[in-house]
Amino acid sequence: MTHKPAENAVNQSIEKLKRRKEQAFESGGVDKLEKQRQSGRYTARERIDLLVDKDSFMELGMLNYSDQMGIGSTSAGDGLIGGLGKINGRHVVIQAGDQTVFAGTEGTVHLRKSKSLMEYAIKRGLPMFNLNEGGGLRMPDGMGSDGISTKLFPHELLTVSREIPMITGIFGDSFGGPTWIAVSSDFVTQVKGTCLAVAGPRMLEMASGQKVSKEELGGTEVHVRQTGQVDSTADSTKECIEQMKEFFAYMPSNSSELSPRKQTSDSPDRISDNVLSILPSLSNRVYDMKRIIEDLVDDGEYMEYKPGYGQALITVLTHMDGRAVGIIANQPNKYAGASGPEECEKATDFICLCDSYHIPLIFLHDTPGFRISTQAEKEKIPTKIMVWNQALAQSTVPKISVIIRKSIGAAYGNMCGPTMGADFVVAWPTAEINFTGPEVGINVVYGRQLEKAENPKEERKKLLENWAFDSSPYKAAASHYIDDVIDPRETRKFICQSLDFASVKNGGRSERRLANWPTGF
Repeated sequence: MTHKPAENAVNQSIEKLKRRKEQAFESGGVDKLEKQRQSGRYTARERIDLLVDKDSFMELGMLNYSDQMGIGSTSAGDGLIGGLGKINGRHVVIQAGDQTVFAGTEGTVHLRKSKSLMEYAIKRGLPMFNLNEGGGLRMPDGMGSDGISTKLFPHELLTVSREIPMITGIFGDSFGGPTWIAVSSDFVTQVKGTCLAVAGPRMLEMASGQKVSKEELGGTEVHVRQTGQVDSTADSTKECIEQMKEFFAYMPSNSSELSPRKQTSDSPDRISDNVLSILPSLSNRVYDMKRIIEDLVDDGEYMEYKPGYGQALITVLTHMDGRAVGIIANQPNKYAGASGPEECEKATDFICLCDSYHIPLIFLHDTPGFRISTQAEKEKIPTKIMVWNQALAQSTVPKISVIIRKSIGAAYGNMCGPTMGADFVVAWPTAEINFTGPEVGINVVYGRQLEKAENPKEERKKLLENWAFDSSPYKAAASHYIDDVIDPRETRKFICQSLDFASVKNGGRSERRLANWPTGF
């Protein structure tokens, strides 16, 4: 009898906790949650449920609220849902902006929670998933010299050094903090119809008088085609989350691990007969390099990285004999496979990504050189070509280089030709390797002679016939500048076998020299 008052007090405290958590679960209010659903959009917790394995999410900071006077009851979670979960059995850290609480803006408690989650992810080697949506720094919290002084960029975000994969989805308009996180991530996918920018259109108009739509400011077309700040786009929330999970499948959980091996019944010794029908018999005909990639990789499956940016260069994540690999390949059906400034940035970004996470690189050459022009020079193409080369030189993952057709001039080096650090460089018998192609060479050396010729067409034809530099791969193979000339049908077998040898030491782990290179090349 004497214990009943104590038991009642405990029960009352438990009921009070239950009511608090129920209220917190309602975020900015039941009406706001319902309004978000009616607009066809998922709430922050619903996005998390789509991402993680069932019943695996452990929320942290559920009872957080704003520390500003008088608004605590309307600020559940302070605009951020966060915690731990599992994706296909793998442990991760997750944070999701809650648009129903002050438009997902960042208050003091919101920022403290985000910092704590990232600190824990780095401490325990857990990948960080960011389901972003939010309006940036909240005005009351960030105002004044004292407010802004404690809310600058978090040190953890600036010094993560690719210790853990950072994977971000943009599910709604994102300004300020969500944007800083996105451009610091290893992979970013954006739902169409959303905006990713430093500040919103209204702030831009107030600051500069410039009027633009959300799409013009930071829509998917801007970032996929022009800035390269987004690696993929999605038509829906579900597709966006599936892309995040697909990218994660190629990544290790942290920098001390290797990517998980994938089970496959596709034999590493499989002969790739289809490549002969894909490659045109005439060297000046275009084809789709993606078809060759599809024929070489496990089960024909791969994930393209930045497909809309720098389209003369293809970068993909895939598997060879179950091992996660990155492929950098020229695309002959776009500018004949000639890289410009965007392709240079794309290649550098991808090399840094793969080398930092111990993912071997495979290079497939078919390029007539670089896409030079006055505009390219204004966009610093010499610097970008050399930065690509510097990243290549610093990378220490296994690298296999295959010259399929043309590999001309400096581009031969950028695609990991001889002396550029490849474990093996081989060529197909169809390969053409030279300083420049015959047409360009004739124009440069005999341009004035052709201008004065009575019959320039006939004169050009004679000069081409006499342009006798041996561009075949056999001369380089004879001097052991390349390792072999291989039957195209044995390319898959050669790559799988080469990777097996190249990965004996430490499983092919890199020295991670590129881990500190900034994201966003």
